[in-house]
Amino acid sequence: MKATEAKLLAFLKKSPQFVIPIYQRTYSWTEKECRQIWDDIIRTGKNDAISVHFIGSIVYIEEGLSNNTVQSPQLVIDGQQRLTTVTLLIAALANALGEEEPVDGFSARKLRNYYLLNPEETGERHYKLLLSQTDKASLTAIVGESEQPQNHSIRVRQNFELFEELIASSKDDLSAICNGLAKLVVVDISLNREQDNPQLIFESMNSTGRELSQADLIRNFILMGLEPVLQTRLYEQFWRPMEVAFGQEAYNTHFDGFMRHYLTVQTGDIPRLNEVYEAFKAHARNIGATDAGVEPLVKEIRDYARYFCAMALGAENDPDLKLAFHDLRELKVDVAYPFLLELYQDYAVEALSKEEFAETIRLIEAYVFRRAICSIPTNSMNKSFATFTKALKKDRYLESIKAHFLTLPSYRRFPKDEEFERDIQNRDLYNFRSKSYWLRRFENFGRKERVSVEEYTIEHIMPQNEDLSSSWQTALGPDWQRVHESWLHTLGNLTLTGYNSEYSDKPFVAKRDMEGGFKESPLKVNAGLGTLDQWNEAAIKNRASQLAKKALDVWPAPELAPETLVAYRPKTIAKDTYSIEDHPHLVSGPMHDLFVALRKEVLALDPCVSEEFLKLYVAYKAETNFVDVVPQAKQLRISLNMRFAEISDPRGICRDVSGLGRWGNGDVEFRMSKHEEIPYVIGLVRQSLERQLGNDEAG
Repeated sequence: MKATEAKLLAFLKKSPQFVIPIYQRTYSWTEKECRQIWDDIIRTGKNDAISVHFIGSIVYIEEGLSNNTVQSPQLVIDGQQRLTTVTLLIAALANALGEEEPVDGFSARKLRNYYLLNPEETGERHYKLLLSQTDKASLTAIVGESEQPQNHSIRVRQNFELFEELIASSKDDLSAICNGLAKLVVVDISLNREQDNPQLIFESMNSTGRELSQADLIRNFILMGLEPVLQTRLYEQFWRPMEVAFGQEAYNTHFDGFMRHYLTVQTGDIPRLNEVYEAFKAHARNIGATDAGVEPLVKEIRDYARYFCAMALGAENDPDLKLAFHDLRELKVDVAYPFLLELYQDYAVEALSKEEFAETIRLIEAYVFRRAICSIPTNSMNKSFATFTKALKKDRYLESIKAHFLTLPSYRRFPKDEEFERDIQNRDLYNFRSKSYWLRRFENFGRKERVSVEEYTIEHIMPQNEDLSSSWQTALGPDWQRVHESWLHTLGNLTLTGYNSEYSDKPFVAKRDMEGGFKESPLKVNAGLGTLDQWNEAAIKNRASQLAKKALDVWPAPELAPETLVAYRPKTIAKDTYSIEDHPHLVSGPMHDLFVALRKEVLALDPCVSEEFLKLYVAYKAETNFVDVVPQAKQLRISLNMRFAEISDPRGICRDVSGLGRWGNGDVEFRMSKHEEIPYVIGLVRQSLERQLGNDEAG
């Protein structure tokens, strides 16, 4: 490796050509990074006291001479973003200068012939910088002053136009722009392919600008060390089609998430978002994906990427599945994708029928929506879906999925019909995260000719205005304020209309009988409104009840015969049962009242918390123990099921009991003997419960 400091313009001038290898990410700097380098150039160019401005390093593989006369292109390992951005700025400046030369050496002709082009060369060798794929054609069109290709690079074109605008608004500062460019300095780092490991050097670089995505690092890890012919083939056959399938913008925003879901499927563990690359390297090494085994790995990633694009980006071709995926996307349930990716793989190889796949997607949708309506915390779903496939019996695919849903415990449960039907009538649905979603599902359920809900607006039958008209107050009765506050945003009072502005705050009968009113509405959600004579609390509750019953069909719960389901339930081992009577210190004595007060607070932490008396202690569980209470004569010894390093204990009452023999679970223990300690103790206990509930969330 050779590293030297160099003026950027001199560095560009002496180098015949830079080529961005196919495994590098595409150009990705945004307006933010471009404005930063612009501001640095202007500030530096205007200040004679600043002699240089360092903008990072350019790392490249020095190929040496070809045919003993022509120098080969230099392959850029790190620095593409800076090289491309400065090239775009110079091209915009050259266009703006015309015949001017505000600073010696800065005319349009010199800028192009020194820093953008190799004037005596033809073909691709005519250009100083060659990017990859879509970026290449866009940059060469700009530098060559020709038309942009039809499928142009969004980032390249946007940033070039940005620099054109900035230069146009800085006509009086052309000298500052030129001087600033002349002061830019880089570290010129050339590598020898025989002696240096480009991948290790690439990983260790702490570059300025936009941080590399996890997907960028993964692509480079797979392709960088391969022989050029294999590298090119794998990129063009597998990786490039993925980039195209995602699209320029979605690749930047969704690919990291996809790789996280893919690794969850393959490993069963959910990597943190900022650790996807490390998890991928471990997975690749674990399956032996060396040079010989890398092709099956890249092909598999390509296949799963197709499934992901079908589900998450609307690329599905089958109309039934496409609609099911669309409805699921509106609920924003990314955590379900690992499970869905495995299902899609089985569907692709015909191990799962389309009908069963579609029904499973609808069950997932119902599971997520019902839980949201019933206000069940979402933090358990990550792990629930990541581990779902362990419960699959692929010879009874759909049956095993239904059984697993029906046997999920406590806070992971699939809400039953009674709970869902009750809560959907009382929930604020107007401020629900996707209010058009549930109305659209109601309206189009069972329809062959679908209604585009986007053409309608949400109507409050009883108006939103706090200052209701006297006619509305009369209709709602003497308790109108309570009725208005209680039922305004709920299921019974919300509907769809194309006449929202015409309805305004008119009385119900006017809304019913006007042209386009409820009597004439073709929408299913308005069925029955045209026959009512008044709109009051009873009418709202009655309509809510009717729609809630329909909701059970729109978002159905899984059903299995009891004799079928029993085979899926975990086998319980008979064990001795204990009660509070088996703990004398809790029945009477100074610890009785303290325990009663403590257990009340622990059980109130969450509806999922259960209590179990064991022989030596009392356990409190969500799915497993999160706190155990060991009764003693003059104190309660309490164990928290978490690592000692995880506890926040400002008073320092906890001790680390890892490795010590003890009753209870976990590495954290403390003792309490006074009622006034309960609030602080509950704060400690809550940490253990939240860790268990939230343990399903990965970074």
